[in-house]
Amino acid sequence: MPKRAVLLVNLGSPDSTSVPDVRRYLREFLGDERVIDLKPRFAAWLLVNGIITTFRAPKSAHAYEQIWTKEGSPLVVTSKSVQQKLAAQLGSAAPVYLAMRYGTPSIASVIAQIIADGVEEILLFPQYPHYAMSSWETVVVKVYEEAARQSPKLRVESVQPFYADADYIEALAAVTAPYLQQPHDYVLFSYHGIPERHLRKGDPSKAHCLTVADCCNTCNAVQSTCYKAQCLATTRALVAKLGIPADRYSVSFQSRLAGEPWLSPFTDFELVRLPKENKKRLLILCPAFVADCLETLEEIRGEGKETFMEAGGETFEQIPCLNDQPPYIDFLAKRVRTWLHKN
Repeated sequence: MPKRAVLLVNLGSPDSTSVPDVRRYLREFLGDERVIDLKPRFAAWLLVNGIITTFRAPKSAHAYEQIWTKEGSPLVVTSKSVQQKLAAQLGSAAPVYLAMRYGTPSIASVIAQIIADGVEEILLFPQYPHYAMSSWETVVVKVYEEAARQSPKLRVESVQPFYADADYIEALAAVTAPYLQQPHDYVLFSYHGIPERHLRKGDPSKAHCLTVADCCNTCNAVQSTCYKAQCLATTRALVAKLGIPADRYSVSFQSRLAGEPWLSPFTDFELVRLPKENKKRLLILCPAFVADCLETLEEIRGEGKETFMEAGGETFEQIPCLNDQPPYIDFLAKRVRTWLHKN
């Protein structure tokens, strides 16, 4: 049997909260043509290096300082724990490697280690439940490119977006259910936003996304690459599993940038609106992320809570992501074992 392994890949973080490290990270992240896909690329380079990172790096460094731990970035620390716990559960069946799309450990360095260790087949497991060109796709493309560049014989198979996988929904439900026992008026599902243009760009038909009325709820093959439709599918599956009434939840999108239309409604606007509608005890969860990170800990648990309470809210609880909790490790392990047995 060929030697097989698992490769987990998440977004990544700066090496520290220093402005130079944050600027270096932002340049790599925002310089990805699947994140900021402005053409020509020289214009994108000027935007990222001349404007965005110049002004955003100090603000982002301050934001990272609010969530940084003694061990480092919460995203990286949690991802390493997931790697270790998954490896322990798999035992000798397959080693587990971890890389970050941006920052360290880089995909290139981890692929090099995988090859040096004599691995011949890897199961790539992007840590993104939903498809988006700026998340799931860029990870997959980068891993395949590095594998082909460093060792064309290395075989790579990627796990597809698992936004509606029954076991993933089961894991989400297990982590979320205890929080639903506490008094609350409303549940808000906040997903990471993307530009509307990315939906249209990802629609191979160019005639469905944001064109057909109620496009996300109209069955169509293009939804295999529609981020918004997949976010709504996750929400429908989870509320059905947990029995959340239709009038007690809604969906919003966070982390937008200025300059063009992004998916709406916007989370920060919803956090102001909900208390005015007497929804003052809020539970909020972020299923686009499998690990708590800057966007959940600082943007939602920090700034989001402040916005909600200032608008008249009474209680605010950000339900933690799956992180390294047993239901998520069980989900990952089951998927890996299925791959091992299939091959």
